[in-house]
Order: sequence, then C-alpha cells, then structure tokens
Amino acid sequence: MEWITRLMEALGSPGAGIAVALENVFPPVPSEVILPLAGFTAGQGRISLVAAILWTTAGSVVGALVLYGLGAWLGLERLRKVADKIPFVTASDVDKADAWFDEHGNKAVFFGRMVPVVRSLISIPAGVSGMPIVKFTLYTAAGSLVWNTALILAGYALGDNYELVDRYLGWVSTVVLAALAIAIVWFVVSRRKARRS
Repeated sequence: MEWITRLMEALGSPGAGIAVALENVFPPVPSEVILPLAGFTAGQGRISLVAAILWTTAGSVVGALVLYGLGAWLGLERLRKVADKIPFVTASDVDKADAWFDEHGNKAVFFGRMVPVVRSLISIPAGVSGMPIVKFTLYTAAGSLVWNTALILAGYALGDNYELVDRYLGWVSTVVLAALAIAIVWFVVSRRKARRS
C-alpha cells in the first residue's frame, strides 16, 4: 500500500496505471485495493479523476497484453503436448476448451475483466486460441473501463473509508478461488472414476 501510494505521489495518475499493469501480471496487491486508493487520492485533489480512470484502464490493457502474448507463445500445439504429460488431462480437453473459447471468447474477455482472479487468467486462453489481438484489446479495454471506473468512483465517494471496497469485494476473490479449487477436484475425481470403469 505504501509503495502504491508513493508511486501515485511521484507519478500521479500514470503511477496508478503502472500499479494496475503490474497487478495484472504479478498480482501481489489486487485491483480492489489499488483502484479505490486511486479514487481516494483523486478525491483529495492530488490526481485527476478522469486521468486516473484512463491511466488505470491503459494499465489493465498493457498487463493483459503481456499474458495474451504468453498464451500466444504457448499456442495450441504446445499446450496439447503439455496436456498429454499432465495426469488426467488430454489433448482433447485442450481442443474442447479452445472450441468453447472460440464460441464465447468475446463475452469471456469482457466480463472476465470484472471478476477477481479470472481478470488476469482470461488473457492466456485468449492468446492460446488466437483471438485477434485488436478484438482482444477492445473487449479488454471495455471490460476494464467498467470495472476500473466503478472501483475508482467508489473510492472517490467513500473518501477515508475507501478500504471498505476491498473488505466487501475480498469475499468475491475467495469465492472464485474456492470455485476453481472445487472444479479442479471434481475434474480429477471424475477422470479417475472414468479410468477405473
């Protein structure tokens, strides 16, 4: 928190954008903390509210493009080979996931930008599936703009109580992580049963 505060004090709104870009790639501090803090700082008149929204959205896009690039570098063929070496996973699972993303990718990227944890991860399958980079950038920017604006305005409105945003949204991250863990356990158990039968 202290580092993010100093970054914004030193660089203004671009500092908030840099923090969000880094959070997308290396999430030590979630955007649920960074964005309300940017709104609070704007409320104190130390940075511009509009600039904070624009810079953090730009930071979101930059961070997402890094992970998109990782997915594109990995590619479908390489991912299929990796999948065949992982217990209970096959190349056909990768093909099914890719087919799902081809059908629902636009919505997944747009709405995924508003879901903790998924916000960062959704960029990788977009790159793997070869989603056109212009389309990916537009949907990422649109989803990030909605999310960033909501959280920055919340921090702006709450003032000294801006930390309430993270307190109430923290449970969402917990629920998402729990859901992912349950899905992985269910997948492994169902595969083991299928192999035994």
